[in-house]
Amino acid sequence: MSPRGPRVFAHRGLAVGVPENTLAAFQAAVDAGTDYIETDVHATADGIAVLVHDPEIRVGSVSHVVRDVTFDELCLLDLGDGHRAPTLAEALAAFPLIRFNIDVKDERAARPAGQAIRAAGAIDRVLVTSFDEARRLKALELLAGVTSSASSRLFARALVGAKMGIPALVRRSLTGVAVVQIPERYKNVQLITPRTLRTLHRAGVEVHVWTINTAADMRRLLDLGVDGIITDRVDIALTVVQEWSSASRQSGG
Repeated sequence: MSPRGPRVFAHRGLAVGVPENTLAAFQAAVDAGTDYIETDVHATADGIAVLVHDPEIRVGSVSHVVRDVTFDELCLLDLGDGHRAPTLAEALAAFPLIRFNIDVKDERAARPAGQAIRAAGAIDRVLVTSFDEARRLKALELLAGVTSSASSRLFARALVGAKMGIPALVRRSLTGVAVVQIPERYKNVQLITPRTLRTLHRAGVEVHVWTINTAADMRRLLDLGVDGIITDRVDIALTVVQEWSSASRQSGG
């Protein structure tokens, strides 16, 4: 996961004037100065890992289920202004210096994603995550040593230990996991609190928060001590982090 943070993740790239999860959105995020791109992976009918958030792509009034179309068929779908859904392999090759946060959205995508990452020699510059523990573990089968974020199930176990202020219980719950990526709140539960952050940090786990799009919220969360911000507006976030880091250094923080 190096270099160290606060880390700023471009959530599906920087989709301002271009479709999300496209090479153009990724290029816009890189041009803004990011080191990290967050994206999502599904698999086509012929087993190609493609970067799409939803299980379906809607073009006009027609929805196309990603897992039911071949990659060649997917390439015919115009996401807008001639943009199409890229493969994971294409993205890793197009941005060899960028670190990718890859969310495995479907169990069928786990193995193709792992194969694409390994083939690209990108194990040291990706973070693999999934809300579903089975999908996460399946992707990791091909990726010994890769950094991974906690699934929802693992985080729920760890949250009990964090709320109780017991780092050892958190660490046991998150064995093999280096990061938790969570919203600030889930339904009526406040997930990001000073106590939870302290306990997760003592357990050696980074905390990244999604999806934060206003400068005020970014500053507030940085002041609380989060390690990373996942945002649709990486251009805003990078400026905020730079200003916050400069002020922190000047104050000796």
